[in-house]
Order: sequence, then structure tokens, then C-alpha cells
Amino acid sequence: MKGQVTPYLTFNGNAREAIDFYANTFQAEIQGIQTFGEADFPTPPEAAEKIMHARFGKGDFVIMVSDSFLGQRVESGNQISLALTLETEQEIQSIYDTLRQDGTVLMELQDTFWNSKFAKVQDRFGVIWDLDYPKA
Repeated sequence: MKGQVTPYLTFNGNAREAIDFYANTFQAEIQGIQTFGEADFPTPPEAAEKIMHARFGKGDFVIMVSDSFLGQRVESGNQISLALTLETEQEIQSIYDTLRQDGTVLMELQDTFWNSKFAKVQDRFGVIWDLDYPKA
């Protein structure tokens, strides 16, 4: 298989907050947001403003996001992490500092034996990020 895997994150009603947080953290552009109320199918009024589908990105980095539909509960867990390779030490430091705010550091940002600067952070939404800056 050739190509990029696009992570799709689902939230319990706070997708709009997550989109703003992540777009700001990664200095990415919000490329589109559609609510359940804008969709062409019957939607209960309490779900009308929830995010049915959104996408944001920067270059090849793309993430898609949605809220769960009514009655479908999403549980945060450690079954997935998102690996992100960064281009500069300044970039990894900035993203690390932002993600750890109100989150949990699983591995401090540090130089590693595999010749990278690396950190593992579970952000305030429960998403786990593997941040890697390969050294030359």
C-alpha cells in the first residue's frame, strides 16, 4: 500500500473545541466543517450543531474529525497513538509544550538512543501523540 494514512478522531460532543486546539497547535488550516444539521438526513435538534465531518491540515499532514452521533459514546483509551515526524527542534518543542498543557506526559521530550528527539504525550482530549524529530 502506498500513500498516507489519515487519522480520523471522534469526540463526545467537543469536536469543534478539538479542531480549534489542534489547528492552532500544528498551525494548520481548517479545510472544512460540516455539522449534522447541514446534512441531508433527519437530525434531532440537539445534534444539529455537532460536527459530522471536519478536516484540517498543513501540507501532507491531514486529520479528519467528527463528533459521535447521539447515543454513540466514545471512550478515550490507549488503543491508538498518532506518530508525527517533525522537521526542526523548535517545531517539536512547540508542539510538545502545547500538547502537554492539561495533558499527561508519557515520555518526556528527550534525546534517544535511536538518534531522535522524541516524546509521547496524551493530550487533554485523550489522544496519544508520538512526536519524533530525527537527527541528521
